[in-house]
Amino acid sequence: MNIVLLGAPGAGKGTQAAKLVEEFGTPHISTGDILRAAVKNQTELGKKAKSYMDAGDLVPDSLIIDLMNERFQEPDAQVGFILDGFPRTTAQAVALDDMLARLERPLDGALLVDVESEVIVKRLTARRCCKDCGYIGSDADASCPKCGGEMYQRDDDNEATVRNRLDVYEKSTSPLIDYYKGKGLLKAVDGDRPVDEVYADVKVALGL
Repeated sequence: MNIVLLGAPGAGKGTQAAKLVEEFGTPHISTGDILRAAVKNQTELGKKAKSYMDAGDLVPDSLIIDLMNERFQEPDAQVGFILDGFPRTTAQAVALDDMLARLERPLDGALLVDVESEVIVKRLTARRCCKDCGYIGSDADASCPKCGGEMYQRDDDNEATVRNRLDVYEKSTSPLIDYYKGKGLLKAVDGDRPVDEVYADVKVALGL
């Protein structure tokens, strides 16, 4: 399974990817997770990327493409991949095509998890993360239900930044829908429903 996940920030791509990983064991490659780890570890890439991420802007294509070139060389990526957060621009999509052509590993599909913008604003501004174990919950969680740790709001989950991220998505990333539609690879599901209902449709869309 070699697939790209598409959809606005907060559409539920990561949640669906986690369910695919659990059932099929395919590696979930999230550029957001990789970048946040780089920021936390204060790597050279992390330092460069942090200012863009804090503002809700896209990290430049050149940084992301270098990052993904490295990631595709790792052993787990040889069995397949679920890409989440890459590509985010048409230039990145073309670069991905070039990478996969060199590796002789074509894409099986591009899955769009479709959710209305205002639903996403409500979802993300209510999102909270555990400082200790990384559990993602909501503002209804006084403490982490998994480990009891402290819950906090990520810098990029305030309303102004969320709306900017959605604007950036519309301008830079939504053209990917047409890009993959033109290649006959686009498959779409309605993401504004209970997680298991969405997942059932994901499996049908991907022929799993």
